[in-house]
Amino acid sequence: MIKQAMTAGRIGAAAVLAASLLGLAGCSMMPSFLGGSDKAAPPQLEPNPGLLAVRQAWTTKLGEVGFPMTVAVNGTQLALASSDGTVAMLDAGTGRELWRAGVGSAIVAGAGSDGTTLAVVTRDNELVAASAGKVLWRQKLAAQAYTAPLVAGNRVFVLAADRSVSAFDGQSGRRLWSQPRPGEPLVLRQSGVLLAVGDTLLAGQGGRVVGLNPNNGSVRWDAAIATPRGTNDVERLVDLVGRPSRVGNSVCVRAFQASVGCLDATRGGLAWTKPSNGGDGLGGDDRLVVGTESDGRVVAWRRDNGERAWTTDKLLHRGTGTPLLVGNSVAVGDSTGLLHVLSREDGKLLTRLTTDGSPVVAPPVIAGSTLVVVTRNGGVYGFVPQ
Repeated sequence: MIKQAMTAGRIGAAAVLAASLLGLAGCSMMPSFLGGSDKAAPPQLEPNPGLLAVRQAWTTKLGEVGFPMTVAVNGTQLALASSDGTVAMLDAGTGRELWRAGVGSAIVAGAGSDGTTLAVVTRDNELVAASAGKVLWRQKLAAQAYTAPLVAGNRVFVLAADRSVSAFDGQSGRRLWSQPRPGEPLVLRQSGVLLAVGDTLLAGQGGRVVGLNPNNGSVRWDAAIATPRGTNDVERLVDLVGRPSRVGNSVCVRAFQASVGCLDATRGGLAWTKPSNGGDGLGGDDRLVVGTESDGRVVAWRRDNGERAWTTDKLLHRGTGTPLLVGNSVAVGDSTGLLHVLSREDGKLLTRLTTDGSPVVAPPVIAGSTLVVVTRNGGVYGFVPQ
């Protein structure tokens, strides 16, 4: 059995990149980076009602984060990475650094961890595994990856930007298998979908979720969330992006600027899809799935049938990212470093928290009773309810 790995990744808006990863030709398109391509001025924020008492318990500093970073959570341990090649493991309760190491090259994807081994991908196309402050091994990849590796079952799984999926031995780094995907002319320089549900590995390949046998990479099922449309490569670009929302066997994902959908991970049966113009991942619980649109709207869908539960436009044009549902609240960061805590029931603002003023770059996570946020300037913040 593969143990569930709580990994996710975020960069506010996708950078559409002409795929030269495997010799495919195309013309580059510059990233809009954080906060999307929406240039409209945000409306004035409503006063902070302070309806929920939350305090900053601790803060620490990592290096600057300029890639779709993931905070991997295992119990009360946090695995993080920064662009300068630093990886670290922190205690979520206190912010205390358990260990830190340098991987010797700039990092473009990470961090994935099972609580012991931490894995990242470097700009040199190397998969690097570290533990207890030391690099364990390096393995050259055939294509660049922007999705945090998944560390589970004593293996490390990698989803590359060419949509291939590979597995490596967690102790030695030996390649175990690779499952290719027919090449497409454009890819997204953004975190994709890679997670384990029971003994099945789920990977986003184009607009589809593919269920793989983690032992050999064979395909068990294949479910379409979105299909290519349009007359040129840009219009036909479809990719699953950002953190998925998983509750038991229900997995909900986003197709970049196309749709949101939920499926049954045991057999790949599609429950529903709904149009949605967004580029970040999802949060959710057993009742709701919550995401943000490209214009900053926060939308909640019913998990059972996809019908809208509520929408709020109070955060328009603020570069909102991937939400986190925790208890009766929805936490979502923006491109100014604010963390907005909304009501799970109707999306109304409960309170607002501040960081260092730089964009929130990783989807917020909960570890124990601590809500953790990471900013582009490398600030790591732990908040707890009072």
